[in-house]
Amino acid sequence: MFKNILMVCIGNICRSPSAEYLLKHKLAHKPGVTIHSAGLGALVDKPIDTSAGQLLSAKGVDASGHRARQVTTEMLLNADLILVMEQRHVKGITELAPQVSGKTFLLGKWSQNQAVPDPYRKSMEAFEHVYGQIDQFTDDWLKYL
Repeated sequence: MFKNILMVCIGNICRSPSAEYLLKHKLAHKPGVTIHSAGLGALVDKPIDTSAGQLLSAKGVDASGHRARQVTTEMLLNADLILVMEQRHVKGITELAPQVSGKTFLLGKWSQNQAVPDPYRKSMEAFEHVYGQIDQFTDDWLKYL
């Protein structure tokens, strides 16, 4: 079983925190599972993007405490499962820690390895689309967690 799940994107203010908080919400009944997020080029200490936060809040998920973090080799090594948004994130992670390649997957793995596009500085419709993908893809992972 996966006890330490790390979500990764670039800035750690839109996609990975949305996936983190949504999966935490969905796995609230499973104690002992740590879900966290970080970015390959994090906007360190920034809160979740306003649009992403609004969409989570509308579904009863509070991400107001989020602060962006830069991914570290230690985080990668300690994670049991690393879920990323795009194929280039897999490449970035394996450059940092080649030994984690076997536990690094696209969040959209169970939906034909779909990527989750970056909605940063885009319309609310773009955020809604991404939120829908993240919701579906985290659901897809539930049977494995």
